[in-house]
Amino acid sequence: MPDLWTSVAKLDSNTQERLAGVLETRGADPQQQAIRRAFLTGIRFPERARVLEVGCGTGVLTRMLVKCPGVAEVVGVDAAPALLDRARALAAGLPDTSFQEADAHSLPFEAGSFDAVVFDSVLCHLVDPERALDEARRVLRSHGCLAIIDGDYATTTIALEDFDPLQLCADANMFTAVHDRWFARRLPSLVRKTGFEIVEFRSHGYATIADGYMTTVLERGVDLLEGRGTIGTELARALKAEGRRRIEAGSFFGHIAYASLTARRSIP
Repeated sequence: MPDLWTSVAKLDSNTQERLAGVLETRGADPQQQAIRRAFLTGIRFPERARVLEVGCGTGVLTRMLVKCPGVAEVVGVDAAPALLDRARALAAGLPDTSFQEADAHSLPFEAGSFDAVVFDSVLCHLVDPERALDEARRVLRSHGCLAIIDGDYATTTIALEDFDPLQLCADANMFTAVHDRWFARRLPSLVRKTGFEIVEFRSHGYATIADGYMTTVLERGVDLLEGRGTIGTELARALKAEGRRRIEAGSFFGHIAYASLTARRSIP
């Protein structure tokens, strides 16, 4: 089963609405919010900066970007109309914020239109991330800022020990949740290749012992395995029950590493 986000614009409106809920649930998680605040703190926006967020989804980061020092305007683009509808509704009343339907591989903006381009958990879903970075470079002004945060999804774990059966469920989820689980490890070399000079590369950890985002990772993985016929209904119920048991017993653990990068557009 392919990554849904890779072809999100082709999905039916109900599926897009469900994915919108996933984005907002993750965006409301306090640790996820802290990771993004740390990411934004590392970006040095010029005064009166015009910022483009590519793959803005429901605007979780857009709503944070517009409040950053130096930012005068934020334009969020995404390929999924239902996500953009949610983004517009949630950002209603925020000044200097707009949303537009667009493909990351072919941005509808003139060269040198923005002071900064931002990607949040987007490039790992793209079949051709290099082309998206080429487009980001094109629409950036001279010495413009590129800022990226993405999951190192190969690190996703809910295991308590070797051969933990719940880890197989997390792996199944991540195998279909992103196009390339290893993308964060190739990010620095890809950014340099597309004409940027790296300013900073950082890691961020997301760890939890509570019910929430990581338990949904487990349960979606179980559903995928059952849907494929890899496991039966009885085992699927037992795996989900084990996850709930660990939550109630206080023994649940989940972790994903994230990586962030800021870079300058090199000349010419």
